[in-house]
Amino acid sequence: GLGGADTGMDGALAALYNRGGEDGRGNGGGGGGGRRGAGLGASTPSVADWLSDIRGYFPSSVVQVMQTDAVERLGLRRMLMEPEMMEAVEPDVHLVGTLLSLSQVMPEAARESARAVVRRVVEDLERRLAQRTRSTVQGALDRSARTHRPRRVADIDWDRTIRRNLAHYLPEYRTVVPQTLVGYARRNRGVQRDVVLAVDQSGSMAESVVYAGVFGAVLASIRALKTSMVVFDTSVVDLTERLSDPVEVLFGTRLGGGTDINRALAYCEGVIGRPQDSVLVLVSDLHEGGVREEMVRRIAALTAAGVRVVVLLALSDEGAPSYSRENAAALAALGVPAFACTPDRFPDLMAAAVEGRSLQEWA
Repeated sequence: GLGGADTGMDGALAALYNRGGEDGRGNGGGGGGGRRGAGLGASTPSVADWLSDIRGYFPSSVVQVMQTDAVERLGLRRMLMEPEMMEAVEPDVHLVGTLLSLSQVMPEAARESARAVVRRVVEDLERRLAQRTRSTVQGALDRSARTHRPRRVADIDWDRTIRRNLAHYLPEYRTVVPQTLVGYARRNRGVQRDVVLAVDQSGSMAESVVYAGVFGAVLASIRALKTSMVVFDTSVVDLTERLSDPVEVLFGTRLGGGTDINRALAYCEGVIGRPQDSVLVLVSDLHEGGVREEMVRRIAALTAAGVRVVVLLALSDEGAPSYSRENAAALAALGVPAFACTPDRFPDLMAAAVEGRSLQEWA
């Protein structure tokens, strides 16, 4: 009998390669001599679960072969080729992750149906998230610009002004005499912050990749930000030029493969030209396949140079996934907390980052 992960691997293989419940030896599997059911059927949730399973059990080269076989053997081609079927399913972030993971083996005609489904989900996410993200981040940019000569009473930041002048409290009058005013400066129409999104596109990060692509496009639409986006596994791809269309960003990713965070950070160092005015958002479960010590050293160097480094173990509604606790603890020791963030909280997180507030307190 099999146990642990071996049982899961056997089940994933059986779903694809057992025909009519028979295993490769022509008899029933499962150790008890009984016939074992096989196949994924037409259920989109079970397809998504199966794709997630094989990415966890097998190396990327094997996953690629199995996905190709699944398209041929289990009717996934038919599901992807028929617009009626694609229109019948309820598109969501999980389905988008499934389609993106299959995009490299998808027939060209099927890519158009898949692209339409992805666009429906992306447009829905933009409707829910874009306006709040723009207003929250732009407001934070405006507040981050301070002046000691506010032009109008409405521009005075009373909270900071009172704190700055507590030494000038007059007990007999029970009041503070403000000798120094703190206010909001006039809006700077130029670029105020550089934002770099570095997104882990290993198979376990599918939902985070979808949300990161949408938020990357929204941030790129804010004129006061210069937004760059790179995705990585063991190689690094710069998708900045595609940020005008989040669907193009998502189809520029390639879910699966290993993880080399150190290499991605090395690329980001070359992108960042103004460390004191830059925010680096690393979306990764921190399972490093590259040189771990170099990864930690690079993050330490970036923070020492003044870059605001944000590490998100997940950008999704699913909570924190399996992640490297050792690496998360090492980053926390540098003052860089690592935590999961839901999409509805991401605008507030970015506002805290661009204002220079403590991310540890925010987390």
